[in-house]
Amino acid sequence: MNNRVRVSVLGATGSVGVSTLDVVNSRAPGAPEFSVVALTANTNVEALAEAAIYTRAEIAVIADMSLYGLLKSLLAGSGVEAAAGHMAIVEAASRPAEVVVAGIVGIAGLPATLAAIRQGNNVALANKESMVCAGPLLRQEALLTGARLLPIDSEHNAIFQVLDRPERVEKLILTASGGPFRTASLSEMAAATPEQATAHPNWDMGAKISVDCATMMNKGLELIEAAYLFDVPEDRIDVLVHPQSIIHSLVSYDDGSVLAQLGMPDMRTPISYALSWPNRMPLPGLERLDLAKIGRLEFALPDPQRFPALGLARRAVSAGGGAPVVLNGANEVAVAAFLQSRIGFLTIAQVAGEVLNEFLHGQPAVDPSGFDDVYELDRWARQRTIERLRLAA
Repeated sequence: MNNRVRVSVLGATGSVGVSTLDVVNSRAPGAPEFSVVALTANTNVEALAEAAIYTRAEIAVIADMSLYGLLKSLLAGSGVEAAAGHMAIVEAASRPAEVVVAGIVGIAGLPATLAAIRQGNNVALANKESMVCAGPLLRQEALLTGARLLPIDSEHNAIFQVLDRPERVEKLILTASGGPFRTASLSEMAAATPEQATAHPNWDMGAKISVDCATMMNKGLELIEAAYLFDVPEDRIDVLVHPQSIIHSLVSYDDGSVLAQLGMPDMRTPISYALSWPNRMPLPGLERLDLAKIGRLEFALPDPQRFPALGLARRAVSAGGGAPVVLNGANEVAVAAFLQSRIGFLTIAQVAGEVLNEFLHGQPAVDPSGFDDVYELDRWARQRTIERLRLAA
């Protein structure tokens, strides 16, 4: 195992970032010695400064330019460089490191993820939206530089751990907790509040991802990500509701074998695997899986009527081209509107589906051959979603 691993964390104050720093700071016997290069955050300047000082990071970057002065004062005398703005985040991601953790939520994380790959840094990918919107392009860039894409999402990390013979794979099986509305009726979901939608039963995540889990759009985006990461067509990727979140995903082979990765629902396990790959590192403080104590594992197929987002994702990845970009952009705008209590919960998937349909029926006629096309399609999808929400208000 490499005794010293240089790590940057993009989105260091979010749920993935906090878990990553917990792993980095664990200092367990037999673990790599981590050296922090860069930490970034959006607006949580106090938490960013505290983490940067504690980890002795080389640089801390806050996305909000207006917070630069405060960040600089908080870091005064620490030896940590301060910077601000989105271009500074891209520059920080470009600094040489063994692993860059891409934990910025949404397509906003794509420029920094791309910069890390172009530098040749391995990317521990928690920012699924980058892969959804630009997966084939990012894979091309990684081939050019030798960077590895190491998935952190528990489902993709599970597949990564047990994907032993890709040419013998019959199907990938992604598990889903079912979220807070797994057993809710459509009428209950129609009346759901942002507080209810963000109360995930198993995982502690940010608001946007929590809402995506509640609509199951998160699983849809993960399906698209899996198709691009592992080069498997959509019709060979299944989704299985598994409320205990103990089996994180499975790989079915053509000899009848099904391999699964199991563990307690704790993001530190997949993060530690990505940070120490191709080895493993000890995590002595983590709760261990006790199957006898759990006693029972449950499984069910997702309900397409109550969770139409999964079907939208399948349509998008099957259509290919710019369709996943459009679906992701529309969903991001709709989720933000729901979190602001401007639309109902069921409207999220409804409006995302309407914008996707408009795109699939010919507007705009753009397929992303480069990253500029991705950003153009994203802008179009966001604008069309805003217009539809305005008309519906």
